Formats: sequence, structure tokens, C-alpha cells
Amino acid sequence: MIRIHEFKIKALENTDTLPAKIEARLHLPSGGVKSFSIAKESIDARQKPDVYKVYSLDIETEKNDEEMLRLCKKAGLKAELTPENKDFAVPKAKGLEHRPVIAGFGPCGIFAALVLAKAGAKPIVLERGPSMDERVKAVEHFWKTGELDPKANCQFGEGGAGTFSDGKLTTGTRSEYRRFVLEEFVRMGASPEILYKQKPHIGTDVLRTVVVNLRKEIESLGGEVRFNAKLEGVLTEEGRVSGAVLKDGSVIETDSLILALGHSARDTVRTLYSFGIDMEKKPFSMGVRVEHPQALIDKAQYGIEAEKLGLGPADYKLNVRTKDGRGVYTFCMCPGGVVVNASSHEGCITCNGMSYFRRDSGKANSALLADVRKEDIPGDSPLESIAFQEKYEHLAYLLSGESYRLPTETMGEFMTKSEIKKCLPDFVYEALAEAIPMLGKKLRGFDDPDGLVYAIESRSSSPIRINRNDSGYATAAGSEIKGLYPAGEGAGYAGGIMSAACDGIKAAMKILKA
Repeated sequence: MIRIHEFKIKALENTDTLPAKIEARLHLPSGGVKSFSIAKESIDARQKPDVYKVYSLDIETEKNDEEMLRLCKKAGLKAELTPENKDFAVPKAKGLEHRPVIAGFGPCGIFAALVLAKAGAKPIVLERGPSMDERVKAVEHFWKTGELDPKANCQFGEGGAGTFSDGKLTTGTRSEYRRFVLEEFVRMGASPEILYKQKPHIGTDVLRTVVVNLRKEIESLGGEVRFNAKLEGVLTEEGRVSGAVLKDGSVIETDSLILALGHSARDTVRTLYSFGIDMEKKPFSMGVRVEHPQALIDKAQYGIEAEKLGLGPADYKLNVRTKDGRGVYTFCMCPGGVVVNASSHEGCITCNGMSYFRRDSGKANSALLADVRKEDIPGDSPLESIAFQEKYEHLAYLLSGESYRLPTETMGEFMTKSEIKKCLPDFVYEALAEAIPMLGKKLRGFDDPDGLVYAIESRSSSPIRINRNDSGYATAAGSEIKGLYPAGEGAGYAGGIMSAACDGIKAAMKILKA
């Protein structure tokens, strides 16, 4: 079998036409393509409004691979032997004296638990928030009434922060575990298209079902997920983890503890820091979320309405540098999505973007962020970075009239007489205001004065890193704590669902190979 790259068809054409088009291009007889599968699909809109779907295709014919490669070369097609799939094999757990414990049940914790459960290690997961049904009810109640539950919200509960998001799986990670994560998502209910789409997404509605199915799989393999169970401390003996302390004072004996905390477990981070766990500041970002009519984005990207091309809503990814070198960029763009109130702490406001699988809201939103450098944060303690986030989230809360309503204004107001600037660091507001006209030149309409701006977008990534050594262990005063594994986004080692899931697997494999 060979893989053909960069095979184009017009956007409106159906994939059913692919075999005949391949046969014509390679001068094969009708029916010469015995089978084909899509390895990758992307969009080429460089010659808008002539938009194309571009494929990498694995095809099988009666001809041998050498002859097929020759035919492709003659036809001007890039081709290679289909790469061999290297399935990720979970090793069997051996020599574990105690059940591993995982703190957090977001993407990192879920996939760490799944791998450990498949290995027969019977992990125990501690999730500070509630199960999916209870969590969804709490979030919807908050959105309707403004009554925040600090224990059940867009950040805490089954599935972590990713549950109320677009479910985007686009990532820069080249982890060997990436394919395994995608296949497990599909096996648990996600669309098979995530296996080949260039920018795959699950959708928050589908993701909720997928997460529950993953939990049930973990439980069926002997794992245990405890909801409303918050990690309060870590016990150690002779430089090794010996127990996990829960908020109710109970202790779970363990010699392996994965810290899959997520980026909003600030109280737990502070507790770990007080225990002497080594941490450091890391760069992060702050800004706002912007919203436009989806039709405006479609026209800018495709040159025509997406519906006329048979395509889903268009997305974008933009970045510029201001005159002083500060980076400004869009992040977590949600085509056909909605802006949501993702607050989790009393007296603080933060927002995010979310979309359902169909992406049919008619609106497009994205975070618009400016770099926050370590030197922008006063003080030496990494906790100062958390306090920095909290300061501006609280200012957003005050700007809302202490109502938890997201501060909102038009792009025109943001650029001239902004109220939102009151809840942004001066350097962030100045960078965004300078960048918006430049971004409008890159994407027509981005700087439309009728666009909407929401505040504050402050949780795109963790502002701290929990240090770990080559063995994956946390350290205290430079000495390793065997069996304590910081992982995922909250520990500063990931930035999204896919990278967090892969880092969780990495931590699980450290335990299995220890």
C-alpha cells in the first residue's frame, strides 16, 4: 500500500469521487483502486473563492508498490510507502506495592488513569469536583443565575477545563502517544474524522459523553474515580511518596502520585509550595476574547460563504509582534462557537470559548492574548504569578458590578474609550490595542469596530511550573521526591487537551517502568 500526498479536489466534491480521480490521474483502469482511506485532510483556500480539500490517501491496487510509486512520480504526485502504524502497547504492571493515585480528572488525569488501568494497576483518581451530570447542572445554573459554585464549575469536575471547550485536539506535540489518544477518543464516541482532520475537534457536547465513557472504561478495568475528593497534602518517607492526604483528613497509602491538577487548582499549588515542592515562574498570556459574525470570518478566509462550499465554518490563527517585541496572538479559536463565563473562584471573572460538534452558532470567537514574561511579575516567588492573575480577574469582577457578568464592549469602544482596559495590565492593553489594526490587515474584518470584546481571558496556560527531573519526579530543595509526578497543563508541561493527555500517559509509563 502506498500513501499519496497533496491530492486535491474541489471543496464541493464528495470523497466518493476520489477513487475515480486517482485512477484518471494515474491512468489506471476503472476499478483499479481496490481500496483507499484518508490519512489526512486539510483545506487550501489560497486561491479563494476556489477552495480545495487536500488529502493524503492510502491506496491499494493490483499493482505492486514499486510500480505504483513510479506511476505517481510520472503523474507528478508525491507518494511514499504507507508508514507502518506503531501501536502503543501498554505494559503490564509489575512490582507495585500500592495502587497509584492521580490527583485530577482532566485530560492528563484521564489518560494517566486509563493507561494504568489497562496495565492492571487499579489506579485511584481524586477529582475535587463532581461527576459530569452534577457538574453540567452547576455550570448551567451559574450561567443562568450568576450563582457560582467554587466546587463545581467550568474548571473543576469530571473532564477538567476541556469539558466546557471546543474539544480541540490540534497540537504541536509529536508525542508517540498521540495516535493512541485519538483512537481512544473515537472508541469512546468521538467522530472518526478526528483521526485525519488537520484541525480535529470533538465538540463539548460529544466530549461530555466521551469523558464519561472513558471513566466507565477505567472503572471496568479496576480503577476507581472518587468525586468531590480534593488532594490536601502529600506524605513522604525517606525521600519517597508514602501517602495522599485528602481534605477530610483521610490518607491513601501510595508510593506513586501523579499531580494532574489543571491550571486552576491554585489552592493546591499553594499547599504544595508550602510543603517545599520546587516551582518556578513560567511565561504565560493574558488578554480578552473577541467575537465576530461567522459569515465575516468565512468571507475573509474562503472568499465566499462556507455553506456554498459545503464546508464547515472557517477558523483562523493569527500572530504579530508589537514595536517593543511583545507577542500578540489568537488562541483557542472557536468557529461557530460561543463565549462562556469560565469563572471558578469567588470574586474573580475569567472567560473562555466553547462550541458544540456542529459549530452552528453563527458566531466566531477567539482569545486575543499578549505575552506575559516572567520579568513582568513582581517578586521572586512563583506564587506571585498566580496572584497576578487573581488581581486582574478580581478587577474584572468589580467591573461587572460584582455580578459575574462578563465585562463586554465593542471593538470600537475597546480601541477608543475602553472600560475593559481597567481589568488588564497596562502593557497587555497597549499590546492588544497596537496589534488589532495589524491583525485586521492579516484577516479582513478582524478589527471591525462592531466586533465584541469580552474580559478577561486569563487561563490559557499555567503561570507556574512544578519542577520535575528526568525521572519525572518532583523535587524539593533540589532533591527528588520519588513517586511524585507533576504532569499536564497545571504543572506547566502541556497546553491543551492533546498535549495534556500525552503528558499524563508519559507519567503513567514512568510509574510502570520505575
